[in-house]
Amino acid sequence: MSAVQKFSDERLMKVLLAPVISEKATFVAEKNEQVVFLVAPDATKPEIKAAVEMLFKVQVESVQVANRIGKQKRSGRFTGRRNHTKRAFVSLQPGQEINFTEEAK
Repeated sequence: MSAVQKFSDERLMKVLLAPVISEKATFVAEKNEQVVFLVAPDATKPEIKAAVEMLFKVQVESVQVANRIGKQKRSGRFTGRRNHTKRAFVSLQPGQEINFTEEAK
């Protein structure tokens, strides 16, 4: 039984929110052959792995997650906080790659 079959397709479609396209994410992608995604706050590593394998038809080697605390911000005398986010650093098997510039088929 593969990792994709353990979870419902509906849940896996909600796990990955967006790819992170930034200077740091690009550097990580080139150096460590990883892809960075913004994921749901309650997503687990097995769910992230299954979602990436299902959506992009690639083999995932490992997943590392980082919880990012939202910054404190002020507007006049009122303080607030940006939302907390969770990022997933997905390592792909050698020879695999995800190209976001291609149009989805």
